[in-house]
Amino acid sequence: MKILGIETSCDETAAAVVEDGRVVLSSVIASQVEEHKLYGGVVPEIASRRHAEAIVPVVRNALSVAELTINDIDAIAVTHAPGLIGALLVGVNFAKGLSLSSGKPLVPTHHLRSHIASNYISHKDLKPPFLCLVVSGGHSHIVMVEDYTKMKVIGKTRDDAAGEAFDKAARTMGMPYPGGIEMDKVAELGNENAFSFPRPVVRDAPYDFSFSGLKTAVLNLIHNMEQRGEAVPKEDICASFRKAVVDLLVSNFIKAAEDFNVKTLVVAGGVSANSLLRKRLSEEADKKGFTFYKPDKSVCTDNAAMVGSQGYYEFLSGNIADLSLNAVATLPIDYI
Repeated sequence: MKILGIETSCDETAAAVVEDGRVVLSSVIASQVEEHKLYGGVVPEIASRRHAEAIVPVVRNALSVAELTINDIDAIAVTHAPGLIGALLVGVNFAKGLSLSSGKPLVPTHHLRSHIASNYISHKDLKPPFLCLVVSGGHSHIVMVEDYTKMKVIGKTRDDAAGEAFDKAARTMGMPYPGGIEMDKVAELGNENAFSFPRPVVRDAPYDFSFSGLKTAVLNLIHNMEQRGEAVPKEDICASFRKAVVDLLVSNFIKAAEDFNVKTLVVAGGVSANSLLRKRLSEEADKKGFTFYKPDKSVCTDNAAMVGSQGYYEFLSGNIADLSLNAVATLPIDYI
């Protein structure tokens, strides 16, 4: 079964063709990163306009690379939630029009579920159940994946997401967008024990995260140093801050795995490309006797191959939409 996946939740216009949820026949991405760098982050109105300009050629290119036509496609999967509402609307409305004109079923796909599905592309042997740490610019969740379309949130951030904390700290130090990627590179050159940042815990919620205080701590440190006219040791701050964030993510995730007696661990989302996070999770999994899966870095960030993969399983479960489908800015991963 061949699924055409469409992704426009943020600042990448993407389309892909995926066969049976595991084999990527094509994956095309039109990135807006260079334009948004001018503003230090994603400008929603600009993102929406660029999606509208790029979506037709991107979808055509994805079909062309796969050497298929729309007639060869079995269903159209599209990210309908969560994300920037204007950006989502471009993809959803295009997919609805394509579904209407071609007669192909329309499959609504959740963005975070798709991130989890990136592991199905990278690891053909991976099957639920497993415990997944989903970390991105807007989300930090610990999710029990009971089946391909049946999920339960075990823990989540109470305020900022891990990726958001990385990006804001990086921006304060004058690093270009996307800051999290740049911070990871700079951190490799620093001393991770140079600064002691807090590791916040959420009382009575051992699997939940809180990154707001940690983010504020690094911002205050940088501002105070600048006000005193001191040089800001970016390498050491990046390394120390990265270690604090990773410590929080890893400790809560491993505790959840032990408490729920889960032996298979998975990481997903844009922050899953972070080198220290991947290393620490691999080490902890080996130490505890867990099996650990991480996606190839090529599918960590937003793409449509992951949409096509998850769309395949949504289709098999009967999650088919009609033309009343709408974009939704926020929607829990366990909405069905």
